[in-house]
Amino acid sequence: MHMNSAPHLLTEDRPEYERILDDALRHAHERPDLAAVGERLNPVQLRTMAMAATALITAAAATEYEHYVKAREEIRAAAGTDEDGEPDTGAHGARQSGAGVGVVITVLAPVLAGTAAVIFLLIGYILKALDPPPAFARTMVGAGWFFAAATAAAILVAAVGLLVTALRNGSTSVAAEEHGEEFPEDVARAREAWRHALLERGILPFLRDALADPGAAPAARIPLRSPNRIPKIGYSRPDFTSPDGGPAAAPRPTFTSPDFTSPDFGGPEHELE
Repeated sequence: MHMNSAPHLLTEDRPEYERILDDALRHAHERPDLAAVGERLNPVQLRTMAMAATALITAAAATEYEHYVKAREEIRAAAGTDEDGEPDTGAHGARQSGAGVGVVITVLAPVLAGTAAVIFLLIGYILKALDPPPAFARTMVGAGWFFAAATAAAILVAAVGLLVTALRNGSTSVAAEEHGEEFPEDVARAREAWRHALLERGILPFLRDALADPGAAPAARIPLRSPNRIPKIGYSRPDFTSPDGGPAAAPRPTFTSPDFTSPDFGGPEHELE
């Protein structure tokens, strides 16, 4: 669903606005002032109206939001992250690059060792089948079994490494999903103050006004669809009138086919005597 953009509301905070709105609608039955939800307007209609009035609702908590954004930006600047909370490049990026090279080597080692083992073993046993076998046939077979053992060891190391990496990334992702971005206590308090002000001074008053008089909703809300609220779109033909106020259009002239007759002959009934 499209949400009208609020100039003072950052993109990363718009999902938070939706969560607060959805939570208020979900627990509307617990508030006496919202007991009419589902009678005059249902939750879907109320949510649509509130999403269209984002700028109007969030303006009620603009002071708290400004304080929260300022505190958050200061913490991010001190931590070396950008506005979206992404880590800055530098030594951290170099470490990540080194770790990536190690993972590639760990994955490719079993493949290369296994390929070498197959080649050496195949050639070695073919040579041993000759009569007499060459002297280096035994060496080829020994090299093949060496690479086979190396392949097994590399597969074991790669499996352990991938398992540890998956567990580490999985725990980090779960923590991020459950707790979101971690902020110091002062930023967390500023965020909670904005959430409370947005709910108490923005969302709830809007919902109460909409339920009290749906027809008198502010201009930012989506109007209810009714015949007298649908604007006429298109052009009407102008009504041309004469300067003296006469009829707008004169009657169309009628035409009849002329009756052509000869001067001396009027038809069979008018024969000359």
